[in-house]
Amino acid sequence: MTITCDVAVLGGGTGGYVAAIKAAQLGKDVIIIEREKLGGTCLHKGCIPTKSLLRSAEVYSLLQDAEAYGVETAGTFLAFPKVQERKRGIVDKLYQGVQYLMRKNKIKVIQGSGRIIGPSIFSPRSGAVAVELPDGEMETIVPQNLIIATGSRPRAIPGLEPDGEFILTSDDAVELEKLPESMLIVGGGVIGLEWASMLSDFDVKITVVELADQILPGEDEEVARELTRALTKRGIEIHTGVELKTETYSADKKGISISAVYQGEERVLTASQMLLSVGRAANVEGIGLENTDIRVVNGFIGVNDHFQTGESHIYAIGDCIGGLQLAHAASHEGIEAALHLAGQPGHGYDPDFVPRCVYTHPQVGSVGLTEKKARELGRTVKSAKVPFSAIGKALVEGHAEGFAKVVADVETGDLVGVQIIGPQATELIAEAALAKVLDATPWEVGSMVHAHPTLSEVLGEAMLAIDGHAINV
Repeated sequence: MTITCDVAVLGGGTGGYVAAIKAAQLGKDVIIIEREKLGGTCLHKGCIPTKSLLRSAEVYSLLQDAEAYGVETAGTFLAFPKVQERKRGIVDKLYQGVQYLMRKNKIKVIQGSGRIIGPSIFSPRSGAVAVELPDGEMETIVPQNLIIATGSRPRAIPGLEPDGEFILTSDDAVELEKLPESMLIVGGGVIGLEWASMLSDFDVKITVVELADQILPGEDEEVARELTRALTKRGIEIHTGVELKTETYSADKKGISISAVYQGEERVLTASQMLLSVGRAANVEGIGLENTDIRVVNGFIGVNDHFQTGESHIYAIGDCIGGLQLAHAASHEGIEAALHLAGQPGHGYDPDFVPRCVYTHPQVGSVGLTEKKARELGRTVKSAKVPFSAIGKALVEGHAEGFAKVVADVETGDLVGVQIIGPQATELIAEAALAKVLDATPWEVGSMVHAHPTLSEVLGEAMLAIDGHAINV
């Protein structure tokens, strides 16, 4: 069976279904081809389920510390099956919401595995998609434009292949039926640290090993040091500059064991299980790219500023093109692609305007360049830092660790970047992201009246501190 449409989207994850909705809003006839479930990794295996688990861990941890707030609790215990039940309920509700959006926008969803085919009797150019349906039947979708949004998967390490029992990926961990006594987390990036923070709050003994010289490689060095200090204080063991000797890995009923070299010594690390968190690989295999002129560079699909591939009628967005590999980035890339294929002016997409969030305890939020990166790019910058301990609401909340840091250009006064580590940093960073979009200078943001007492005052003070005008520090 052959079906024609204006736009086909290969992959129904966050970026894919948002692109489909935008194209439909622009009057296009849209089809989504999805192998598993609409919502993709973010909804079913990543952003949403992990944040649900993190929230349960946060509540459990707060109850453990309730006496500090003058509240006495007794008999508190963790019912992990109910934690998972709550997570599934949230995911199911949001999944139903995505399905409703497809109906509302009259988007046809075809479940099956799609593969791009070259010029044929169906289409004089590549871009048609052959879809194998669950029952083994085939359909061919012939669109005017195709958007590839196939996402990514957890990256593996040769010699440490995930088995779902002893070596886990984040996909496996999110479905844990019971908590292990201990976990060795390989990778000190965003995903690894969020799992470290969460599992530690669930009373799991955690060791994190990272190949780079700091956790959160690429983020601000001061933020990385502060987060290391905070996580270590909670009993999480963190080692950087670590080389794992994969050939020494072994597993038995007692757990896993592996040798690692750090601080000039070889040591043996043991745990009940290992969680691999070493980045994500693009899903570019088996989708027919060899039948097109699309380039794959370092494992990712190459695109231009409008997210067009080597074939102008085929676009690619989200994790499969690399970059930030964030759900909200994928969504905006999808919107830009839909606008461009519809001949509409885009809003513009600049990765420096995209906030980056880490949902550890304490949280981390950042946008723009770090001080180090700005200097590497040849910019003359200055910075200012204000601690949460100077903010009344942070003391009230009982979480006064961390700080807000502002980086500005010395010559122009422009806001270059903002990094926040502390309570609700992932919410507070939105103000800084808006400032970047509006090209606001630090003094403009600092002159805005921030309500008192609020956590947002830390950002106002940091903006003023750039020019030495902070009031409360």
